[in-house]
Amino acid sequence: MPGLEDWQNALLFNATAVILGAVTIIVMMIAARAFFVRRLKGFGLNLRTAGRDFGYAIVNLIAIWPLITAAIIVTTRLGRFFSGPDYQMPQHKELELLTKYPQTPLVISIIILSVIIAPVFEELVFRGLFQSLLRSITGRPWLSIVIISILFAITHLDTEHWPALTILAVCLGYSYEKSGSLFRPIFIHALFNGTSVLATLLAANSI
Repeated sequence: MPGLEDWQNALLFNATAVILGAVTIIVMMIAARAFFVRRLKGFGLNLRTAGRDFGYAIVNLIAIWPLITAAIIVTTRLGRFFSGPDYQMPQHKELELLTKYPQTPLVISIIILSVIIAPVFEELVFRGLFQSLLRSITGRPWLSIVIISILFAITHLDTEHWPALTILAVCLGYSYEKSGSLFRPIFIHALFNGTSVLATLLAANSI
């Protein structure tokens, strides 16, 4: 919007995304409760397993972190090989905003969007809907995991992030297939995003 500072426009965008995301999540959960045979449990949302899923999510993320780190290192080295020694992998847009603007309302909006809304929304869509649908069509869980993981990665704009995001998405998809619970990939996703946000905040405050 004209007349607003850059951080205010970013805050407005994030607030809109949070509201739309929350409304969409509610609509999807209402639809799942209405149309799934076992209601929300059939969709993979059983509160009784949430505590156990959180513990497994920590273990799963720790297990996959070295592969994500390796993907980032390889991508960075390839970038320097093709683009020169000054190449730096671009930050995610929200992390870049954290680095540039210290305003508290913007920081809060980024945390809510990145750590709560995005993990829940994306896991409901990619694992809960797309992966389940593709698995039911093909009857091949790993094929559905790989295809949806690639789709998940390429919906993010920065191509340099695709290898690491694909590895993360395979972990998310496998955890859903293994547990039958959407809470597990949601927690993994939220922990991954939360770690990235925390690391960016700490780095920005140390400068």
